[in-house]
Amino acid sequence: MSVENINEKMEKVIDNLEEKFAEIRAGRANPAILNKVNVDYYGTPTPINQVASVSVPEARLIVIQPWDKSLLSPIEKAISVADIGINPMNDGNLIRLAFPELTEERRKELSKEIKKMAEDAKVAIRNIRRDEMDGVKEELKNNNISEDEGKRLEDVIQKATDKYTNKIDELTEKKTNEIMTV
Repeated sequence: MSVENINEKMEKVIDNLEEKFAEIRAGRANPAILNKVNVDYYGTPTPINQVASVSVPEARLIVIQPWDKSLLSPIEKAISVADIGINPMNDGNLIRLAFPELTEERRKELSKEIKKMAEDAKVAIRNIRRDEMDGVKEELKNNNISEDEGKRLEDVIQKATDKYTNKIDELTEKKTNEIMTV
């Protein structure tokens, strides 16, 4: 058991939460919502950013310009199938994704979704904490570490838990504010 291991596990939870938050569309164009969209590129599912350039020329517009024009239709189909809530517009050269203004009701729904994701992340952090604390207790029971070392490890685990829980709260507040003030 090592402190680096605990931090690494908890950092993965934070990274996962940040990825999920990036995929939530907040009324502004964010290319991250295309992360899960794969295009059928000669029989191989390929991420859009590997077959086209993705740019954000305006606050609520994403432009996808495939390097091979024969991919326009497959990209359009992949975006439609991915159900990201935006209809692609194909003009024969590129695909535009226009983001509509968010309604107040939709903002509240997204806010609830964000809070649920944050709570799931906190549960994951607490599960890591519980597993690590159980490991310390097991080491103490087997006399592999001294009581002082056990207390020190428990303190380290608790401090890491507090640190990452606070980080989740900060990320949640930032994303919620982003959605509510767009």
